[in-house]
Amino acid sequence: MMTTGTHAADLTRERLKRALIILMGCLALSACSSSSEWGWYVVDPTLEQGRINLWFLIAGYPSTIYISALAAALSMTLGLVVAVMGMSTWRALRILNRIYVEFIRSIPLLPLLFWIYFGLPFLIRGTWFEFPVDPFWAGVITLALSDSAFTAEIYRSGIQSIDRGQSEAAQTVGLTKAQTMRYVILPQAIKRILPPLANQFIYIVKMSAFVSVIGMQELMRRANDLNTNEYRALEIYTVLIFEYLVLVLLISAAVRWLERRMSEGDRR
Repeated sequence: MMTTGTHAADLTRERLKRALIILMGCLALSACSSSSEWGWYVVDPTLEQGRINLWFLIAGYPSTIYISALAAALSMTLGLVVAVMGMSTWRALRILNRIYVEFIRSIPLLPLLFWIYFGLPFLIRGTWFEFPVDPFWAGVITLALSDSAFTAEIYRSGIQSIDRGQSEAAQTVGLTKAQTMRYVILPQAIKRILPPLANQFIYIVKMSAFVSVIGMQELMRRANDLNTNEYRALEIYTVLIFEYLVLVLLISAAVRWLERRMSEGDRR
């Protein structure tokens, strides 16, 4: 009998295969269409120029993955700190938590990106904290800040879902509150909040396209640059869509694998 994990992996591979088949079908239109409005040859892997253009688009993957992974790591770290503040017994920390979450959640990503890229350098100029805010770091900071408010709420709901009796039992055997959170509460909460955290990571990957407007050479920027040279928006942005689709499918598969491994650990 096929296990659930094997079935999920096969399903992911099947979806990825279908996506690639559809993409190849779109590229094949160049051979079967005589209309001058179609130009799939610009991304046709059987042609030299098509291969050059495809490699140019694919070369945006490292920047997209790097900026998304770093932003996600910072967001999860900052989100955990903000979530702990919201559950503190100190009223001042709880107030700071609500101000931060509500303020960050209310700011659209694009204005925040422009503020950080164009405005932040003026604020930190001449201070000990001064550093060059290039497109990469502006994108990382923006994505991390924008996502951290949502991540904080995910952490808070996951931590609060753990039965209070476990905290009391841990402190009874001599664990401090910090040790209880680290060794008892968080390991259980992480298993519950892994799916929504994965959704937030996918959100960061998709929102990283906004960084293209300040010159970051990721997937979206490269598609825009190629379209400026080739004037084939339909064909180029179709490939771009499938690039994001493949990346998100791989992330989803990795998350499901991690969930299975954590479930196997519970059964041992």
